[in-house]
Amino acid sequence: MGKLSGITVVDLTQFLPGPMMTVMMADQGARVIKIEPQAGDPARAMEPKEAGHSVWFANLNRGKESVVLDLKSEDGKAALADLCREADVFVEGFRPGVMKRLGFDFDSVKEIKPDIIYCSISAFGQEGSLAHHPAHDMAVQALAGFLSVNDGADGMPVVPGAPSADLAAGLTALSAVLMALVGRGSSGEGAYIDCAMFDSLLPWCAHTAGSAIAGGESPVSSHQRSLGGAGFYQVYETKDAKHVALGGREIKFARNLLTALGRDDLIAHAEREAGEQQELIAFLRGAFAARTRDEWVDWFADKDVAFAPVLNFREALGEPYIAERQLLVESTDGAHHIAPPIRFAGEDWRPGKVPELNSGPRKK
Repeated sequence: MGKLSGITVVDLTQFLPGPMMTVMMADQGARVIKIEPQAGDPARAMEPKEAGHSVWFANLNRGKESVVLDLKSEDGKAALADLCREADVFVEGFRPGVMKRLGFDFDSVKEIKPDIIYCSISAFGQEGSLAHHPAHDMAVQALAGFLSVNDGADGMPVVPGAPSADLAAGLTALSAVLMALVGRGSSGEGAYIDCAMFDSLLPWCAHTAGSAIAGGESPVSSHQRSLGGAGFYQVYETKDAKHVALGGREIKFARNLLTALGRDDLIAHAEREAGEQQELIAFLRGAFAARTRDEWVDWFADKDVAFAPVLNFREALGEPYIAERQLLVESTDGAHHIAPPIRFAGEDWRPGKVPELNSGPRKK
């Protein structure tokens, strides 16, 4: 029994933002009915695969049910309407206007289930000049300003390592739906949620884009403490062409490290404005280049400094911390799942079964 046991979700989403949102609900006991086209969610075909399923698809769709419907047919529409009658939440991720053409926009579903909580996830929202502009994660990051500071030392923006707009939308949609469920408990009324990836990502720049938010100049990475302008929030190459990171700008960390390296004279440099720490950064580059990454890991073991080796995913997933926190879990079919970050004390979580295409609703 999870915290969301008794909640039924009709899920018409594919790929990443919507499935990420609804798998978090399924992980907590919600009944999630995933509506798929005949070919299934395209993520089913994504490599690599393990135990017969795409790792991507399995990790974002475990514990759900699959129902294949042709929503352009009368039978398909009738079947979806039947599912809506027993649903608490309806989630869709089509481009604006599609659900209205299919006859399942918010007003239509509300006629079927008056207290439905209906959530639309899109790139730029249901209204506005960009509503119909096609975009996946990186294009949204580009238009929101984030790609401009996801740049290298040469100022060239690079492809981001995390699909932040997708993930921000998934988390925002989940938060909104849970708020609406709480509100419905007291008011008895449903809600409509227009969740845009762009809108969801934008607040994430509050700590870096202050000058632009206030109407001034846009931030430049090399002059931002969190984006590369500070010596103690920086990545350094090691002797073996690997990398380490300093991830704490507090002066106590600078004092601890620079004293240990015999350069107390540079402590004051760590307090300078971002963009004015070139001498400190140059020294640290030279220092870190003198030892291998693993030698630095050993050297830092007894130092109180926010330091970390830069690991690849295979290395990271093999770290003792992962096992200690049970963050990588093996399912009964031998497949590996990343555990949900939301787990409650005293509750044992195991990954739900990955649905076969058109597994159908479970019997009540």
